Amino acid sequence: MTETVIVLGGGIIGLSCAFELQRRGHQVTVLETRRCGGQASGAAAGMLAPFSENVEGPDEFFRFCRESLRLYPDWQGVVRDVSGRDFEYTASGSLYVASHAADLLVLEGRLLWQREHGSSGRLVEGTELQSLEPMLSRHMLAGLYTPEESHVYAPDFVKALEQGCRRLGVHIHEELEQLELAEFEREVLVQAADGRMFSAGRLLVCSGAWAQELAVTLGIRIPIYPIRGQICAYRMEVHQPVRHMVFGPQGYLVAKANSTVVCGASEDVAGYDTTVTERGIERLRRWNRQLFPHLEHTEPFHRWAGLRPATQDGLPLIGKLASADRIVMAAGHYRNGILLSPATAMLAADIIEGKPYPAFNEAFKPERFGTAIGYY
Repeated sequence: MTETVIVLGGGIIGLSCAFELQRRGHQVTVLETRRCGGQASGAAAGMLAPFSENVEGPDEFFRFCRESLRLYPDWQGVVRDVSGRDFEYTASGSLYVASHAADLLVLEGRLLWQREHGSSGRLVEGTELQSLEPMLSRHMLAGLYTPEESHVYAPDFVKALEQGCRRLGVHIHEELEQLELAEFEREVLVQAADGRMFSAGRLLVCSGAWAQELAVTLGIRIPIYPIRGQICAYRMEVHQPVRHMVFGPQGYLVAKANSTVVCGASEDVAGYDTTVTERGIERLRRWNRQLFPHLEHTEPFHRWAGLRPATQDGLPLIGKLASADRIVMAAGHYRNGILLSPATAMLAADIIEGKPYPAFNEAFKPERFGTAIGYY
């Protein structure tokens, strides 16, 4: 059955969900208080690295991330075809490096469980490590090489998604300043600051760190908080390449096709402040020099920050509200919004259509934190 759906939020998750729902024949309206992709999405490094970024073990979140990586080749191809826009999608592979014997033992243990869950990774040392990353510090003992991990150039990818949504017929309204959920029992009514009222049969909440503003209205706890992630970028000389996504305990570096190397991320709690601080960037620069000594005297040419929507338990909120049948949530993806965009879009569309969903999604129930009474 065709649904009318309002999507709150025009970031990577909101646009992806709108794209998939419209592609399935539903009529979708996206409401964005600022500009599409203007917050965490446009500021992201665009890494698709579930094995490198989920290091604890094969929990529900890891399985969700791995499934999204599997979907990405077809997903990005559809976005490219529908939008008519090109963007960088690079199957670079990744290296998670170790500089001490204890770190190497950790990588060996990580590789054991990752191979059981689809990784073709292997440990590389010595001359093989240096051949993969010639400019890497000789102090690095080894690296966990994962060939299947990849990355996109996030700003262009978000623009392609937006263009794809518009071409499919999604109605996108930006710079609405403030949105109020006026009704959600008989129908969904959302009012903008200028008085305009938008109506639909369903509401899909994809507003990231701003989703918590609905807690009192919906009567549930929505502990999603903005975490400021500061990032910098270097000009990359032809004779000083970074060939893979290079990870370590303190961050990452990833080379882009526009001859830049993106380095991140220095994280802190600063509310909704996206100011770039000297302290945050200097922490990145110190770590960069440890991995790539040729960056010692290189200044970043660009510095920026984005707000990542982190939940209290580190898991996103995805699912239909038991107390409000018309509302589905898809928020709180923290630093994995780009990676999780296809899997979240498929899952949210299935939920709205009443289809079965994977067992691991039980861990993402949006009402798992209880009611909002006494919380705000």
